[in-house]
Amino acid sequence: MAETYAEESFRKETRGGGFFWAGLLGLLVLGSILGLLVGDGDLGDPALRDAFLRLRAWRLGNTVLAGAALAVGGVLVQGLFRNPLASPSIIGTTAGASLGGIAVLLLWDLLLMGGAVAWLPRELVVPAGCLLGALLALVLLLFVARRNPGIVAVLLTGFILSSFFLSIAGLLSSFAQERWELGRAVVAFSLGGIESKGARHFALALPMVGVAFGAALGWARHLDLLLSGEEEAASLGVPVRQVRRWAIVWTATLTGAAVAIGGNIGFVGLVVPHALRPFVGTEHRKLIPAALVGGATFLVWADVLARSLPGISQIPLGVVTGLIGAPVFLVLLARSYRAGEVL
Repeated sequence: MAETYAEESFRKETRGGGFFWAGLLGLLVLGSILGLLVGDGDLGDPALRDAFLRLRAWRLGNTVLAGAALAVGGVLVQGLFRNPLASPSIIGTTAGASLGGIAVLLLWDLLLMGGAVAWLPRELVVPAGCLLGALLALVLLLFVARRNPGIVAVLLTGFILSSFFLSIAGLLSSFAQERWELGRAVVAFSLGGIESKGARHFALALPMVGVAFGAALGWARHLDLLLSGEEEAASLGVPVRQVRRWAIVWTATLTGAAVAIGGNIGFVGLVVPHALRPFVGTEHRKLIPAALVGGATFLVWADVLARSLPGISQIPLGVVTGLIGAPVFLVLLARSYRAGEVL
């Protein structure tokens, strides 16, 4: 029987060599240089140059972290659900993390007004809310996927979860508008933007991304075996439940860190793994490091584009990734349907 598109996309065994890595790293370096040069502020003024470069450097660092986290998270959810169309933004994980972040913002503001958490910075509590929201979304989706693992069932459930979470987030955002400062923070967080993020955000997100990346790489062989099916993987000695549980935890950690940095940034976890598989194949020990660099590269260039369009004020980063990722998702979905994968 002919392989479906989903199976074929996981079975490609082409390999990327030195030229691929040189090109990918070259794009990241070039995008990083442009990221330091473009944007608001005049670098020609010696009195302000250092300040502008410092702000742009922290923005660049946070962009690299968010892109890397979302791309590696995309690889993990595609392996977890054995579904090449899954990504944190499409299956509701990003929306869940965004809801968790908004809920924590409101809760923090209420407690701050009461003087209960004056000592606790907002940057510290938002990642925790994002992590819990992402965990909730993944657990709910996995509950459905184990009963009907088909692509359409998983995608529809993800869309429903996203709509539900975003509706609640919209309701909470309307409450936030009563306070201008809080409302502005919630809107900026929801749209996705890294312009206001600095050293503290970077310092909080870096260990989350680093630990999750290292753990994901450690489970790479088990994730490869899991692609053949849970029963076959179990017969080969894979602790399926443990792998699934930790894949959820690390995906939620990566998504939570990315959303805490940049808000609701979509489609990175879908576009980047698909772009990389023809070059590095499907083995997770190769795909995960490639996704780390590829996701950072993709989001750095998206941020450069968001800051450099002529005649347009700086647009939210989530808008740019959505404009790029939505057509890619539709093309991949159409290919899946043409291959006969209906449910």
